[in-house]
This record gives sequence, structure tokens and C-alpha cells, in this order.
Amino acid sequence: MGLLDGKVAIITGASKGIGRALSVRFVKEGAAVIAAARSGDLVKETVAMATKNGGRVIPFIGDASVEADVRRMVDEGVKAFGKITTLVGNAGDGGPTKKVEEYTMEDWQYTIGSCLTSSYLCTRFAVPEMRKAGGGSIVYISSGAGRRGLPYRIGYCSAKAGQVGMTYGMARELAPEIRVNCVAPGAVEGDRIDSVIAGQARVRGISVEEMRQSMVDRNPLKRFVTADDIVDATVFFASDNARSISGQVLAVNAGEPNG
Repeated sequence: MGLLDGKVAIITGASKGIGRALSVRFVKEGAAVIAAARSGDLVKETVAMATKNGGRVIPFIGDASVEADVRRMVDEGVKAFGKITTLVGNAGDGGPTKKVEEYTMEDWQYTIGSCLTSSYLCTRFAVPEMRKAGGGSIVYISSGAGRRGLPYRIGYCSAKAGQVGMTYGMARELAPEIRVNCVAPGAVEGDRIDSVIAGQARVRGISVEEMRQSMVDRNPLKRFVTADDIVDATVFFASDNARSISGQVLAVNAGEPNG
């Protein structure tokens, strides 16, 4: 028996990193999964990993910030598995690291679209199917940057703060049939945080090693978290073990204050 037996989950941003780890674990825990991403080759690799030992998962290639793609994603998921019970809004690009006066309108629209508009659209189209299924659970993957801020990442911080606000609003609107929660990761080991560290070091005029150490030092546990740490929290929120939990934002960040 898995924690997610009987669930049918849409997981966006499933091509790599947290999204790939989520897809693999959800299948392992018994869920059927629609693994969605813009990169066809990468999301097919995710599907291959998730189904290595069996399980039900289909790839969806499309952009979660485009209305027509999201509508098609939900339709294909229902066609494949008969229902949708769970949405994990993980899609999103980190956007550029720039001073605000250098941050262009294109930078802003792209980052808000990929991180926040995608969560709105997926919610909009998944909710009717979740209601038909008798209810379900939504988990947004936000960021500590949306709660405490991060210099030179204005678009990303704003989008991730928007996901937090969406959590609170949707939890009230969709109750009691649908629970809505949010996981707010701190720095997660992997390619993305390496890129963020490099960008922050460049803008601040310090070395990459100094920037990385400063980020580690501010965490009481003195380490970055892993994708599996985020997956553990998300599986819990999506499972019936969290049946009485909604409207919550859980920081998974090695104890970093205000994150």
C-alpha cells in the first residue's frame, strides 16, 4: 500500500530536479501521474524513470503558462486515467539575476508567467475535474524567496509570494472539497541553485565560493536541502494523512529564519 493509492496527479515542471523527483515518488506511492513539462526529451526521461518498476504515468509536453496547453493537459489526464484528484504546481523558471533598474518588462512577464500564471491556470482547469472526483488536494511549490525576499530576483520573489497568497485564498475558496497547501523550499542542491549562486556572486562582486558559503552559513542546519526533502513534504500534503490540513505554507529550508 502506498500513501497515494488511488490518486491521479498532475505534476508540472516534471522535466528535472524537484519535478522529476516528485513524479518518480508519486508513482512509487501508488498515484497515477501526468508528468508535464515544456521539454519533451527530458519529460520522457522522467516517465522512463518513474515507470522503471511499473506504475501509471504519461508525459505531457506543453507550457503550463499557456491556457490552451493547460486545458489540453487536463483533458488528456482525464482521458488516460478517468479523473484528476491532485495538482502539484511546480512549474517555474528562476528568471534572471539583475538589479531592478536593469530588469526588463520581458524579464518580468516571463518570470511571473512561468511561476505564477502557470499555477493559476492549472488550478482553474483542474478544479472542476477534482470536484467531479469528489475532492482532492493542491500543493504549490513556492520558495523561501517569496517570504523573506532575495536581492536582484524581483520577478521570482514576486511570483513566489503570489503562490503563497494563492494558497491562502484558494484554501478558503475551495474548501471543504479541495485542500490547498504550499511547500516553500530553501536552497535546494542542484543545477538551479548553482546558477543562482553564480548570478548573486556576479552582481555582488564576490566569488562563487564566498556566495555559496554565505548561504550555507545562514541556515541553522548548515546545509542545503535536497529534492527528496521537498518531495517528502509534498507527498504528505497530497496524502490522506493531511486530510485536516489546508491553507498552510511549510518551509523546508534547513531552519533558515523567516523562510
